[in-house]
Amino acid sequence: MIHPHHRTEILSAADRADNALDLFSRASARLRRQMPFDSAVWAATDPETGLVTAPMLVENLGSGEGCADYWESELLEENVLPFRDLARAAVPVAGLRAATGDLPERSARFRRLLGGQGVDDELRAVLRSGDRPWGVVSLFRMRGGPAFGPHEVALFADLSAPLADRLRRFARPSESAGGPGASAPGLLLFDEYGEATSINEEARRYLALLPDGPSIPSTLGLRLPIWLIGTALQARAIARGRDRGSARIRIRTRDRQWLTCHASWLSGPGGRPGPIALVIEPAAPGDLAAMVAQAYGLTPREFQVAQLVAQGLPTTEIAAALFISPHTVRGHLKAVFGKAEISSRGELVGRLFAEPRRP
Repeated sequence: MIHPHHRTEILSAADRADNALDLFSRASARLRRQMPFDSAVWAATDPETGLVTAPMLVENLGSGEGCADYWESELLEENVLPFRDLARAAVPVAGLRAATGDLPERSARFRRLLGGQGVDDELRAVLRSGDRPWGVVSLFRMRGGPAFGPHEVALFADLSAPLADRLRRFARPSESAGGPGASAPGLLLFDEYGEATSINEEARRYLALLPDGPSIPSTLGLRLPIWLIGTALQARAIARGRDRGSARIRIRTRDRQWLTCHASWLSGPGGRPGPIALVIEPAAPGDLAAMVAQAYGLTPREFQVAQLVAQGLPTTEIAAALFISPHTVRGHLKAVFGKAEISSRGELVGRLFAEPRRP
């Protein structure tokens, strides 16, 4: 296990972060002192789907094009230690060499990408709060360095939940005014090979609002963020039967507003695979409510009570609907008020369920 002093140092640095990207940078710098690594990827994830979203920190790994290949392999190829499995594992951290019996070539990701780039071992971690993944991390050691050992896995596993708890706080509502400049859905089409082929003007406006991060060039004359590429790749994975999840993320713009991006694979003539359609639009209140509730640390029952409050039900009717006592309802409400730092039902509705503000 990590020495208590070193654990406190890493988490204290995370506490001083102004945003999620700053948290990644601070945590990475201090973690490197305890378990050296040569390069790293830190990425936020949508807690509902586990897909990567903004922000993403890439250290010492070159351009976004390689990043796109990495996530393509993650979602579409047979790999050892995919993040979706780690997110459900008892210990959400593992080393590639240890998991393959020192034969990392068993993983397509290593054969196709990492081995040729001189990587010797990869330590993968999911930053998980409860059963929700709020971030994923890959640490790399190049050839000549030792494999990640059990004590290093234990070190990072001890940090997974507390780092996730700090990361999810940045999903809380912002007081900033304004919202996305477009209100109609943006549409981006990809062909069956994953190449972007067309885009509407609304999508261009939304792309201009997204935060900086790894991206790849396209034939449309603009660079596409890796988060959108990953969402489109997930749609391909679902169409191929490799995953039964959802190709959907929530992403925050530079002015602190939320967008929803969801992708699906359309069928062509005769049922043949057609293009992938990716839709970008302002996140609806109901789409954000569950994530905001998780960001405040509400339990599923507390969120149920909050939803019924938003419907205008009094305490007695909430109790009857949930088959609990009014006293228990009041206890849940007290907990919700404390976690969300509010003092009334009206504030609760405004904090969790209000319509995002737009110009």
